[in-house]
Amino acid sequence: MKVVGFAGYSGAGKTTLLERLIPALKQLGQRVSVVKHAHHKFDIDHPGKDTYRHREAGAFEVVVASDKRLAVMREFEAPVELSVHQLLAEVHPAADWVLVEGFRHSDVLKIEVWRLPEAGEPSRPVLYADDPFVIAVATDAPASLPSPTERPLFDLNDAEAIARWLIDSGDRFEYNPDHHG
Repeated sequence: MKVVGFAGYSGAGKTTLLERLIPALKQLGQRVSVVKHAHHKFDIDHPGKDTYRHREAGAFEVVVASDKRLAVMREFEAPVELSVHQLLAEVHPAADWVLVEGFRHSDVLKIEVWRLPEAGEPSRPVLYADDPFVIAVATDAPASLPSPTERPLFDLNDAEAIARWLIDSGDRFEYNPDHHG
């Protein structure tokens, strides 16, 4: 499988870009998975549901499936910060591409998502100036980037162009878990 990260500050448009990029890659015949970093407590289960009741009763793991989807919920006994590589190990091997959202400081190749701040918003520094793993930038304001770059620049709203570039550059995104022991 191939792995590419999307990094940027909150509000830059990472999720919106991925919402557009996923169907663009699917249109090109690719099976896409997503690994997302959550900064706060989240839950995909709901009080009263059987799976929720099983977790509340103390199950370490609950696996639930229908003819349309499968979900695994694993409870950690103590807080744990999983690496992007630990999460990638959980992805089904049939994925052609894994899009990683978040994990800004990881060592996977990534596209920085940078948006010109709205009036009154603080300006955010670019990541690519100090991160050798940022290999391209998707932005709504290339002329306003605070630091020059030789990296490819993409229109933040042109998911099709990014998808074509990813496919054309696919070999460089091939993921080898042995390199990330």
